[in-house]
Amino acid sequence: MIVVTDRTVLDSQLQETIYQFEHADGVVGKINNDEGQGAKSEKLAEALTLSQPIVIVTIQTFPHVLKAIEDSVSLKERRYAIIADEAHSSQTGATARKLKEVLVAEASDGDEDEATGEDMIAAAVKARGDASNLSYYAFTATPKAKTLELFGRVPDSSQPASKTNKPEPFHVYSMRQAIEEGYILDVLKNYTSYKVAYQLAQRVAAADTEVDAKKARVKLGQWVRLHDYNIAQKVMVIVEHYRDTVLGLLGGQAKAMVVTGSRKEAVRYKLEFDKYVVKKAYAGMRAMIAFSGEVSFSASDPHVEGLLGEKFTESNMNPDLNGRDMPKVFDQDSYHLMIAANKFQTGFDQPKLCAMYVDKKLGGVDCVQTLSRLNRTYRGKVETYVLDFFNDPEDVLAAFQEYYQTAHLLDVSDPNLIWDLYEKLRASGIFLWTEVMQFGEMYFTSKSNAAIGNVCQPAVQRWQSGYADAQEAFARHKLLFERAKKTGDAVLIGNAETEMKAAKQELDRLGVFKADLVSFTRYYEFMSQIVDFDSTGLERLSLYARHLAPLLREQKPDEDPVDLGSVELSHYRLSKVKQQSLRMVKESEGLYGVTELGTGKARDKAEEWLSQIITRLNELFVSDELSEQDLINYAYTIRDKVSENERVIQQVDNNSAEQAMIGDFSVAMDDAVMASGDAHQNQMMQYLNNKGLAAGFQRLVFELLVAQRKGGAGARDGAGASGSGHA
Repeated sequence: MIVVTDRTVLDSQLQETIYQFEHADGVVGKINNDEGQGAKSEKLAEALTLSQPIVIVTIQTFPHVLKAIEDSVSLKERRYAIIADEAHSSQTGATARKLKEVLVAEASDGDEDEATGEDMIAAAVKARGDASNLSYYAFTATPKAKTLELFGRVPDSSQPASKTNKPEPFHVYSMRQAIEEGYILDVLKNYTSYKVAYQLAQRVAAADTEVDAKKARVKLGQWVRLHDYNIAQKVMVIVEHYRDTVLGLLGGQAKAMVVTGSRKEAVRYKLEFDKYVVKKAYAGMRAMIAFSGEVSFSASDPHVEGLLGEKFTESNMNPDLNGRDMPKVFDQDSYHLMIAANKFQTGFDQPKLCAMYVDKKLGGVDCVQTLSRLNRTYRGKVETYVLDFFNDPEDVLAAFQEYYQTAHLLDVSDPNLIWDLYEKLRASGIFLWTEVMQFGEMYFTSKSNAAIGNVCQPAVQRWQSGYADAQEAFARHKLLFERAKKTGDAVLIGNAETEMKAAKQELDRLGVFKADLVSFTRYYEFMSQIVDFDSTGLERLSLYARHLAPLLREQKPDEDPVDLGSVELSHYRLSKVKQQSLRMVKESEGLYGVTELGTGKARDKAEEWLSQIITRLNELFVSDELSEQDLINYAYTIRDKVSENERVIQQVDNNSAEQAMIGDFSVAMDDAVMASGDAHQNQMMQYLNNKGLAAGFQRLVFELLVAQRKGGAGARDGAGASGSGHA
């Protein structure tokens, strides 16, 4: 019996739990660096060779012992029960497949000739089929669609999986049942959401610069999130809530966790926490920080006086640890809160956790696993608390709802998608099939990594040369387009825009090719464990693509200047929105398998003035007298009013965005705004008195109008917009 998990923390927990079941010597093999002599790979090989009944190990260990197991005929003739814990993650990937290939017994016809590359390819294909000597048992509280497809059992075993014959877990102990029976707590009962409202300003002396809109929004958002005032306000809420509500629980032993969005944010949280408790003279209140690696601040970060040049690590920010195990020290009375950046966010078992303060985007399985750190029971533990500064309560509820009763598939993945992507890649012109064949032979017969890599070089050179040419052509045509816009000549603008888009399409095609290689490999590795493709062609291309994709490194152009040196935080407000119990219902919507593959598209880079981007952000976040719905309804009202102007619509339908917006559109916007004055007096006055806001709002309405004409997103009419388990 091989118990496999993909996380070191869980591996340790499983070892301790299973080891308690049986104390007879030699029954349980704990494969870790603490037990006995030698590396983990050596211990695993020895445990398997000696037929140790139970072996517990992380899945990452197996690649290091593949050769040792492959060389042992006796190992391949045995029967194995593979228990996969937390099966929603890497158990559906390449490492799990390799484990299966190694353990499957091979039929030998006595031929002692040296195996060729073709023999190896055929063996790999065969290994993906059903194996009579392997039985898989997968356990998870948060199954993904892939997990259900790979480990689930179809109602009619004589038919393949389909929309009417969907794989299901053979047993479910639901979150709902576990809560009702008292084995875990409902972590959504005391959920409090907060909203941050802020306004940015640009110093008058700063020059306006044209930038990539998406990058600018991301950088502005990161700048605000990292701002010391923003974090200081949240620290105040966290500390006071902990002292008032949490500190007295569990006889004073209650713990809390702060979940941050980045390592830099975690460092600032720790600095602000220490500063606040000293200021308030809260003696003895301490926070531990958990993150990996080393953190340094740059001059572009807000208010970094005194931080530049310093390198922050777990060790120097937790000086009292002195190398001791963090979870064990946190369990003691000396620390109250843990500030985490990814580390310990999942797979961390601390039953004394009674509160979680979330300042990070959470979604899907990640959301459920993170908040479920709170659900462990403990003597005297009745309530848990979540304070969320980032996420929408409806999104959090939807994530949990999927796993409250029984996660089920709405549809299964389509295995035929792999053939469409297979043909698309072969038609790309980046590689030759003779190169794919040569790679397969070389991979299984050559011991030189350099020789194997050299087979990929012709494709790498074709791709890099084409990418560099496309990049240069796009930059050139973009410059010509910018010059054409300044002339005001509609014909010249239109021609320049057409040429620029053609150059961008070639650049996008090469970028999508790289993404398609990765998609092909991942999908084949997953689906080949479910479907017997019986194709050496797919196997060859998967092997080749897995090695080619990492070699395709484009030369990045100089970053668009997004200089935040002129930006300042002029207004800020942290508001408590609502304290509530998020109630889950019996049934969820369900999960979808993969229905599209290799359909990615490169996104056009929208460019706007930095001042307009800031105005848009302020429109979204600052609305003392207006709700978000007021602003949304106003935008749609103006759009519908403008759409009544036939001349404007004709210009929109027959010209580029740049050409249409220099036509009659702005006049039509002014007319529509004036006509809406009675019903939307507040918005109208802001529009008329703020040129920056007016420009941003015009652009937004134009985009809504185009979406309406195309029938796409935004073309609406009227209405507003772990303690349980599946096995």
